[in-house]
Amino acid sequence: MTQPVRVYLLDDHELVRRGLRDLLSAEPDLQIVGESGSAVEAVPDILELAPDVAVLDGRLPDGSGIEVCRDVRAQNPHIRALILTSYDDDQALFSAIMAGADGYVLKQIAGNDLIDGIRSIAAGRSLLDPSLVARVMDRLRRGDRQADKLAMLTDQERRILELIADGLTNRQIGEKMYLAEKTVKNYVSSVLAKLGLERRTQAAVLGAKLFDK
Repeated sequence: MTQPVRVYLLDDHELVRRGLRDLLSAEPDLQIVGESGSAVEAVPDILELAPDVAVLDGRLPDGSGIEVCRDVRAQNPHIRALILTSYDDDQALFSAIMAGADGYVLKQIAGNDLIDGIRSIAAGRSLLDPSLVARVMDRLRRGDRQADKLAMLTDQERRILELIADGLTNRQIGEKMYLAEKTVKNYVSSVLAKLGLERRTQAAVLGAKLFDK
């Protein structure tokens, strides 16, 4: 007889967990082996129980299912993870894929679709839309190109770009770095040239992305 798929549930709302437990437990090939409402508690719990699939709430009071996914997968990549969230968020999707999640679905999903999704993930398939994965990979490539641009700058130029991103004027940058305003202006011109930019505002936007401001 085929072993049931062992499932772990993480959601900070007890009613949601109870609903998921009742839904999944009604299926003879699915077995709930543990549950939690806390990200901090879930990581050691999941690692100890080693379920086939961990169904993880996207956002929790003390963290997120995405962080739990990353921490668990780093120590046991055989545990597969499904992020179940209320938020249709590109950044969260990006983070979920980078954390190694096998699926990312909204809580509006129909019960039967969720059940089939868990079975699919347990069988080694992915619930991630290929077009979404492609979008994330494109973002990674863009990030690599931005990092390459940053590598072209000297330490002094990188510092000036960061201060431009903070909204400082040339005079303010000069005061902060003990440089003449004209020297700062020359540095700014060099930064724009190396990054292939025409305007200071473009540098501010790029700097904000590169330095996560």
